Amino acid sequence: MKRYWLALLLVFSAQGWPVERVVSLAPSLSEIVLELGAEDLLVGMLDGGDRPAALAKVPSVGHYGQLDMERLLSLKPDLILLWPGSVGPAQRKQLQRLNIPVYVAEPHSLEQLTAQVQAIAEQLGRAEAGHQRSAQLRQRLAELRQRYQRAEPLRVFYQVWNQPLYTVGGGQIISDALSVCGARNVFDDLKLPAPQVNIESVLARDPEVILVGDQAQKEAWKAWPAMAARVRLVPDKGLERPSGQMLEAVGRLCQVIAPNL
Repeated sequence: MKRYWLALLLVFSAQGWPVERVVSLAPSLSEIVLELGAEDLLVGMLDGGDRPAALAKVPSVGHYGQLDMERLLSLKPDLILLWPGSVGPAQRKQLQRLNIPVYVAEPHSLEQLTAQVQAIAEQLGRAEAGHQRSAQLRQRLAELRQRYQRAEPLRVFYQVWNQPLYTVGGGQIISDALSVCGARNVFDDLKLPAPQVNIESVLARDPEVILVGDQAQKEAWKAWPAMAARVRLVPDKGLERPSGQMLEAVGRLCQVIAPNL
């Protein structure tokens, strides 16, 4: 499958056709287009959460996991930006058969994210904007790494959901964000992006910090008094959208993990 996507992009690049109509199939990719000042090219986008005000009038092609293929085709895109997890396997196969160039973005680290911002900019014909934006992101990433580095990383459990209990695996970009903050994901040995775990396994790995997304999740840890004092609230949803804004969300994450630095 990866070779197929790459082949499409090579054909597209070789032809040198200017991109004029872009459909984005992830909120994070729509944000990258906006950050590059290329929102004028965006003719359709997949919805998921609140939209940036500047994209309020862009036509919708569905919601997370529910792509309206007929609507997408009616927009006549000459480039599709895709995060694989936003579209089900059957519809990904349909996209393969459309003969429309597709750029697949699924960064597993913040370094990959900065590189993909540049790559997307080049696909959109906004290379200079991409150089500037990716340089800003690399500089911010370096600043955070330097500020929060520590000889012995803090052991951190990052809770995605509590019923059932989900976390992030080692190949997930949020796991890399933790490392930027001088921390280590206690489940970084798991390969799934969002593995289900149980409370016994969390207790066994003895995290020094537990990160949760809302007050209800924080309250639930009171059932384990010895762990409850380690719980810290991270309500920032920017960590879930790997676009340029994620670097600032990582900065806020670092402040939660190490507030005295």
